[in-house]
This record gives sequence, C-alpha cells and structure tokens, in this order.
Amino acid sequence: MTPSQDLAPLQVTDSPEEKFREYLEIRGEKLTEPRRVLVNHIFNTHKHFDADELVADLRESGRRVSRSTVYRTLRLMVDAGLLRELRLTNRSAYEHSYGYPSHDHMHCTQCGAIVEFRNEEIRKLRELIGQEFGFRPDNHRFVITGQCSDCLKARGRRRKLDQI
Repeated sequence: MTPSQDLAPLQVTDSPEEKFREYLEIRGEKLTEPRRVLVNHIFNTHKHFDADELVADLRESGRRVSRSTVYRTLRLMVDAGLLRELRLTNRSAYEHSYGYPSHDHMHCTQCGAIVEFRNEEIRKLRELIGQEFGFRPDNHRFVITGQCSDCLKARGRRRKLDQI
C-alpha cells in the first residue's frame, strides 16, 4: 500500500484551466470569470472537499462565487474529467482526477478523514474480473469505510475511563 503523500501529480500537457476551457467550448459554453476562479482555486491545492467547504474557502480568500455557480461548475468539472466525485457515508466529496494517478480511499465514518492509497493487487483483481466477464475496465471506485486509528485510540481511552 502506498500512502497519500506518494500520490504525486502526473505531468500533463494542458493546465486544468485549459482543459476546462476546451471542454466548455465543445459544449458551446464559455469559461466565465467565476468558473476560471473555481478551477484555479480547486487545483491550487490537492485536498478532498465538499461544495460547502469550497464556498467557505472562496469566501475566506476574498472571492465571491455564488453557491449555485459552485454546484453547477463542480458538476461540469466532473463531466469534463477534471474532478472525481466520491460518495461517502453522509456527503459527496470531490478530488482531482485530471493530473493525478488512479488510487483508492479509506473513509473514517466517525471523524470524516479520507486516506488515499494505491494497491496493485486491487488493480490486478479489477483486470482479472474484467477478463472473466469479457469487460475491459478503465477505472474503478473503491472506498473502505470504518474508523481511523485516531478515532479508535480515542474510543479506547473513553472506554478505560468508563470503567473507573
């Protein structure tokens, strides 16, 4: 297993903004200033986020983009292949798809932490299952849900205190 810090960005020829502009042009749409602000803000750092966190981040940085524009633009960015939507236990989170290697996730259902990892055995299994069913897989989504080590430690401490 490879932890998330080893999931370095891949070399790509076009910037996310250029890719998004190209996608929008194919649809007959324009890369408006709010959309440009969003794509650049999102790709400025690599982290998982939901729409509400994005709106809060934008406000904190002094940028005003309407909530409806954020939701519509996130959907467009997923459709364009720039972002991947992760459907988690109680929310949808987004992450970079364009320019980042394929990977899987663990999601702590207690604190909400998301851990990225790569595992070659999972990829091999995907290919074997595809062959078995005459299917050529090109991607998959694998999310392990449970509790992270910090939450398990905190839970263990509470239980010891409960015994006093």
